[in-house]
Amino acid sequence: MGETARRTVAGGCAAIAMLLATAMPASARDQAITSFDGTKISTSFFPAAGLKAGERAPTVLQGHGWGLVRNRDADAGGEVGVGVLRRAGFNVLTWDARGFGESGGTIQVDSPDFEGRDVMALVDWVARQPEALLDGEGDPRVGMQGSSYAGAIELVAAGIDPRIDAIAPDIAWNSLTTALNREGLAKFGWGAALLGLGTTTGTTLGLFSPYGPETGTIPPELVQAGVDGIATGRFSDPVDAYLEGRNLSPLVERIRIPTLLTQGTPDTLFSPSEAMRNYEILRRNKVPVKMVWHCGGHGACLTGNQPSIGRAAIPWLKRWLFEDPSIDTGPRFEWVADDAVRRTALDFPLVPGPAVSAEGSGRILKTPVDTVSGVLIAATPGGLGTMSVPLPVPDTATDVVGEPEVTITYSGTGASTDDHVFAQLVDVDRNLVVGNQTTPIPVFLDGRVHTVTRRLEGIAVRMRPGSHYRLEIAGGSNVYGITRGLATIEVAKARVVMPTVNPAATPDRDALGLPAPKRCVSRRSFRLRLTPPRGERFRSVTVYVGKRKARTVRGKALRSARIDLRGLPKGTVRVKVVARTARGRTVEQVRRYRTCTAKKRR
Repeated sequence: MGETARRTVAGGCAAIAMLLATAMPASARDQAITSFDGTKISTSFFPAAGLKAGERAPTVLQGHGWGLVRNRDADAGGEVGVGVLRRAGFNVLTWDARGFGESGGTIQVDSPDFEGRDVMALVDWVARQPEALLDGEGDPRVGMQGSSYAGAIELVAAGIDPRIDAIAPDIAWNSLTTALNREGLAKFGWGAALLGLGTTTGTTLGLFSPYGPETGTIPPELVQAGVDGIATGRFSDPVDAYLEGRNLSPLVERIRIPTLLTQGTPDTLFSPSEAMRNYEILRRNKVPVKMVWHCGGHGACLTGNQPSIGRAAIPWLKRWLFEDPSIDTGPRFEWVADDAVRRTALDFPLVPGPAVSAEGSGRILKTPVDTVSGVLIAATPGGLGTMSVPLPVPDTATDVVGEPEVTITYSGTGASTDDHVFAQLVDVDRNLVVGNQTTPIPVFLDGRVHTVTRRLEGIAVRMRPGSHYRLEIAGGSNVYGITRGLATIEVAKARVVMPTVNPAATPDRDALGLPAPKRCVSRRSFRLRLTPPRGERFRSVTVYVGKRKARTVRGKALRSARIDLRGLPKGTVRVKVVARTARGRTVEQVRRYRTCTAKKRR
């Protein structure tokens, strides 16, 4: 063949190859990505549905729950499955977290120094893929979505990697201490389940990795946690320190990207209170944030649910990753109460409604024989030895959303190493504990009179006219393990205050998601300049809006105090500012503001 002929054939082959490359769609692929310390992280990459060669799309990193493995189904459905995300226009990268599945390394429970840096390596890899939309060199357009363990790594990664653009963590935690070791008492049921599941997945599946055997391991602190839970029901100091080191608050404080928090009302591992803490931090830092409570998560939904995770997560990711402000992500807070109806509010915490409280007295017995209040992961109404305080029967429908407050004045005696009682709200008509949630409250068994006040786990209830609820205080709860020892606690007064909601600030949306009629709510938020008495300086300033303590400021922020009246219904609100000087002097100012007024015409 002559030189001219060879050039013609070579040119034709190159043209055919280019044509085929252009016509072929982007393809899915598995890849082992090497992390910062040499650990192999096993991944699967799925280009967006219909993405052609040369086209680019934002990428969503989707993790998995504790003890599970990555999703490898390109068409996975569900509310936020891989297929759902791909059809919404996203590339999707799934991965086996460090120590699980086909990935190597020791499980570090979403540590920023390990699993967090693993995610940074994943983002590095995504930046080199031809399908990935880039914001700059080495900076892909990236979001994250996932539940539980995967939700927590989103909060970790968003706090350390500025290249992540939006996250939608579901049923994550704020503090493993409050989630697993509340009031110094180990949550035995969930601890045993998590240890068993993590051990199975973390030590066996990696042996069959296509990239060579990978043997994930469980950290010794978690093994010790299991031993402690069985032996004493209390974690040892090393376990306490390990859990405290996984507190996400410092990392959430660093997040500046849009964050959607979804949490389950019957979730007895990571209750709505965990999402409340994360939301408070993000909202205070003026981060675009939305919170949704659904009837799901780590627990059993017993009152009916409306699908809400996907309905919230997909628009959220599309709004911020496609940078499309026309996409409506809805109000900042949505929840499904125990009547299975979705409701919305402009912000959280909600504007308080009419007070609902109750008081009572009685006796609590603690005994190992009485297996009251629950199975291993869900509270049930108490039995013998449980005292009750009936709540008033409502005349009108009343929303209760947030953390009830319980105050107990008591004296206790007994030979018991288990110095806690357990408080919970019970729906008497349905014989259910609201949200399956029970909360340990520490007590002294020295025969003296003591008073203790605690907020219970977050709940969402629609109290209906004629409905019956009661506060129960039990001597034991199987959610926290067996009761050790005997004790008698005489309660002189137990008082519960419910977090009711002003109905004007909570327009309902029906099951179809139709918008509620517009109602006038305040948009006022301003700073009040603070001037201390001559020769003095302020040490702290506390602001009260109505009867509710809104905030306390210290340090440099003392030059002014923000008065936030947003979300309040039309009317006049009383604002009290209480300032304390360095010399111990108290200065009070009371002002009244109109919350909803028409704009003046010019």
